[in-house]
Amino acid sequence: MKLLLTAFEPFGGESMNPALEAMKRLPDRVGDIGIVKVTVPVTFAGCLAPVAEAVGREAPDAVLCLGQAGGRSAITPERVAVNLDDARMPDNAGDAPVDRPVAPEGPAAYFATLPVKAMAAAIRDAGVEAAVSYTAGTFVCNHLMYALLHLLAERYPGVRAGFMHMPYAPEQVRDKPGTPSMPLEDMVRGLTAAVEAIFGA
Repeated sequence: MKLLLTAFEPFGGESMNPALEAMKRLPDRVGDIGIVKVTVPVTFAGCLAPVAEAVGREAPDAVLCLGQAGGRSAITPERVAVNLDDARMPDNAGDAPVDRPVAPEGPAAYFATLPVKAMAAAIRDAGVEAAVSYTAGTFVCNHLMYALLHLLAERYPGVRAGFMHMPYAPEQVRDKPGTPSMPLEDMVRGLTAAVEAIFGA
C-alpha cells in the first residue's frame, strides 16, 4: 500500500507550517503503508502540479493533503471541497482571486473519497482532538483539494484522496492571545492514526 502525503509551505507571514513539520516527522513507512512526501507551494496556480506529477510517477493508492487552519483547536479531516477561489489574503505569489471557479467546467463540489469519519475517530482514539470539517475554506487548501479530486475523477478514478487541516503550533500563537494551538508531537500522533485509518489498519 502506498500513500502520497503532501503539505504546504509556510504562508501568511508565518515562519512555519505545522502541517509541513508534522509531515516531515512522520516515518516513511507506517506499518505496511509506504509514504511518499511532497511539499506544495501556497499558490493557486502552482499547488496542483507537484501533486499531479507525483500521482503519475508514484501510482499511490491514496493521497492525503495537509494544511494549516489557524484558529481551529482540533485536527480536521475535510469532507467537501467547493469549486470556488475567494481569497481573504494573497497567496505566496500575490494572487488574490475573488469569486473565481477552480475548474470552470467542473461540478459545484467534490466530496473526499477518504474515510473522514473513521480518520477523525482514530485520531481521537489516539488521544488527540479531532473532528470532521465541512468547509475547507476558499483559499489554496480548498483549491488543491478540489483540483486534485477533479483530476483523479477524470484520470485516476481508482485513487482515493482528501485533505486534512492542522491547528497552529504553540510557537505560532505567542503573539495571538486566546488562539488555540496543538503540540507538534500530538499532530504527528494524530496524523499517524489518520494514515492507518485510511487503509483500515
